[in-house]
Amino acid sequence: METKQRLYDLDDLWELYCDRSNDHLRFELTDGEIIEMSGPGGVHGQIAIRLGSYMFLFVQEHNLGIVTGETGYHPPGDRYNLLLPDIAFISHNRAPDPFPEKLVPAMPDIAVEIRSPSNTREELREKAERYLLLGTALVWTVLPAEKSVEVCRMNESGETEREMLGPDATLSGENVLPGFSLEARRIFE
Repeated sequence: METKQRLYDLDDLWELYCDRSNDHLRFELTDGEIIEMSGPGGVHGQIAIRLGSYMFLFVQEHNLGIVTGETGYHPPGDRYNLLLPDIAFISHNRAPDPFPEKLVPAMPDIAVEIRSPSNTREELREKAERYLLLGTALVWTVLPAEKSVEVCRMNESGETEREMLGPDATLSGENVLPGFSLEARRIFE
């Protein structure tokens, strides 16, 4: 006899977030399955604050939306999927108003994932694809060891396009965060 595995939802995940014994862990939800992740390390944290600061200052200066770090986002009405980008941007016209204290019932316009030593490139590509399928327009995967950023977007045919930017390239907000550009090397200084 086959046993059905329990599907977890946003309420289950929030309960885990509120449990103090889990303070050192982060959780995501993929089709009702809880994914446990360890907290970020030193280089990861440096890159997150550096890139997040550049994004935040640009977004604030132009009043474009909200920049968050390690905040849970889920598609509206979907209780079984939640992603926790290292950095995210969501425009004012897509952000819930008021912005929630708990989980955000919208997908970010831009999601940034920073590779940790425990991540494989394939895992990060799968996660980028998941963001895109759930409604995120642009995903930047930061690869610290290579000092590069892989930019992922969905093309008109619904296929994922990937572009690798080295340290001499310029990271662009494209039409998602118009006017934002940053030399990739500044992320890794």
